[in-house]
Amino acid sequence: MDTNSKNEPLAPVTFDEFEPTSYEVWKAAAIESLKGGIFEKKLFTKTPEGIVLSPIYTEEEAAPYKERLGFPGAADFLRGTKTAGYAEEPWKIAQEVEVHDPAEANKVLLEELNKGTTAVSFDADAVKLDTLKDVETLLNEVQLRYAPLSVYAGATALPLISAIAKRQRNVGDDAPLTGCVGADPIGEAVKKGGFDSSFDSYMDQMATTLKFASHHAPDLKTIFVQSSVYHNGGANAIQEAAAALATGLAYIDAMMDRGYTVDQAAEHIRFNFCLGPNFFMEIAKLRAVRVVWAQLMQAYGAGEKAQCIDVFAETSQFTTTLYDPYVNVLRATTQAFSGVVGGVSGMKVLPFDAAVRESDGFSRRIARNIQVMMQEEFNLLSPVDPAGGSWYVETLTGQLGEAIWNQIQKIQAQGGMLAALKAGTVQSEIAATLADRFKRLATRQDRAVGTNMYPNMSEKPLEGAKAPVYEKPQGKAIPELGTCPKAIGEALENGATLEDIAASFADGKGEEITAILPHRWTEQYEALRKATEDYIAKLCNMGPIPQHKARADFSASFMEVAHFDVLRNNGFATVDEAVDAAVASGADVAIICSTDDTYPELVPPVARGIKAKAPGMKVFLAGAPAPECKASYDEAGVDEYIHVRANCLAILTNIQKGKGII
Repeated sequence: MDTNSKNEPLAPVTFDEFEPTSYEVWKAAAIESLKGGIFEKKLFTKTPEGIVLSPIYTEEEAAPYKERLGFPGAADFLRGTKTAGYAEEPWKIAQEVEVHDPAEANKVLLEELNKGTTAVSFDADAVKLDTLKDVETLLNEVQLRYAPLSVYAGATALPLISAIAKRQRNVGDDAPLTGCVGADPIGEAVKKGGFDSSFDSYMDQMATTLKFASHHAPDLKTIFVQSSVYHNGGANAIQEAAAALATGLAYIDAMMDRGYTVDQAAEHIRFNFCLGPNFFMEIAKLRAVRVVWAQLMQAYGAGEKAQCIDVFAETSQFTTTLYDPYVNVLRATTQAFSGVVGGVSGMKVLPFDAAVRESDGFSRRIARNIQVMMQEEFNLLSPVDPAGGSWYVETLTGQLGEAIWNQIQKIQAQGGMLAALKAGTVQSEIAATLADRFKRLATRQDRAVGTNMYPNMSEKPLEGAKAPVYEKPQGKAIPELGTCPKAIGEALENGATLEDIAASFADGKGEEITAILPHRWTEQYEALRKATEDYIAKLCNMGPIPQHKARADFSASFMEVAHFDVLRNNGFATVDEAVDAAVASGADVAIICSTDDTYPELVPPVARGIKAKAPGMKVFLAGAPAPECKASYDEAGVDEYIHVRANCLAILTNIQKGKGII
């Protein structure tokens, strides 16, 4: 070996040996590889947002969107609101405490803060916070001067902010509150089906909290727009983002009507978005949201600081599953990763058992450590905007941004978010998207691992009770209280409850709004599986293993989705053997598995034989029947055909209906 070679520079890497390839050349090669498959159908994917994903993205295609690609922290904030990204300030790990009892919640909160969580995060509807004592118990030994708040207060933040401020005075902590203790009355109305008081009343309270923060805690945000009610209702990325941003505009308009500038209002808003399963779509959504909000604020005449949207995020409750819940760890990890790449300011990762029970220390630790590892081990604090410049991501970001802007214009044309909700147009559009999501899952165009595909038949359900739903006590009117947070704090000190305070602001002018109910995308399959008891499917595999194996494996997976006990075999040589074995099994369903070439000869006698000896047994055929054969198969007694385009949910549900289960 030449000892001097180590001092020689490495030869530059070039791609001169490869000839440049045009899109047309690539497309021709792709069509050839499809062997007769239609290029447009096989390689283009339509998303729930109505965006068609291309199989390949080119520099030319991305050029219109890359023109605005500037530096991180620069105006329109496509690449983030901070020049140095997370190197300057890591995103906040805002693991939410959802324990009912304030004393137990305090233990969980302190453990979270001691082990990596960097924000004091809880939902006022999850923790029992009735009195000032409850708030003091929850925050016992918590140093708010070192950990910012990330608290969702519900329809009004005024009582809770007053209680926290009073607690700070009582413990002698004069440091101003930071972070966010915010309200979202529109989101609460959509969640619960209406306002308990008039919208103007809630806006008056919002204006009071904004005034308090402006004077006493300038780094505390008091408006916390939640997109979860839309996301968990089934909304796609465009609908979710547009609904949240339009809600933000409604609050800005209301605050400006009450004498605040657009800058004062906008700088007190934090948005919380959900992170769905489409990795690149979620990255693009977060980047697009920054651009759209900046453009909206520019249209309002806001300054640069007000144009910087504050975005927190949480992993999706909609995509969590009851069965095979440990897969939720993988879902949460990819969703959290998309949040980091997309540039969130803070994030909450749902524990893997959140859909099953009140999460324990083990599941909370895994959820928290997903973020801790991303910061400490995976070095995701750099680079800034890692997706920037990607032809795919930049194109998708631009398409999403245009669609979100158009959706907001539609909402504003109806008179704004509140008017659109009262008209029901937002709800109806989201309901249509939800129905399409359920349909795609039912036909297994979309796959939920462990639920509608690859179910774990040996799984034992997790033990533990679901967290109780906290219902606040009925409020009592308090005369002549006023809306001064300091006066409210004194009333709380004297025994008033937070609900008493909220009730004192009510004007008796509540109104109904059609609610958007929460769903999970696998709930229909889970209900199906839960109702199934001791169901048996017998595979009538015909011929040697290579002849039937592919369809036998498909059929087994198809039936196991509903937790059928599938009886397998290595294949029958004759029709009589298959019929006798099916009848002897006492199965609910017999499934004929072989090839299209053998079906015309095998299917009619097998189906007739089973029906003659066991009339109540269902007979399925694995595979879509040839059109010229279907009539003879139906006449022989075939009840259903299972294949890749079949509606798995509907077929299995019909079996249950036939058994009288549902």
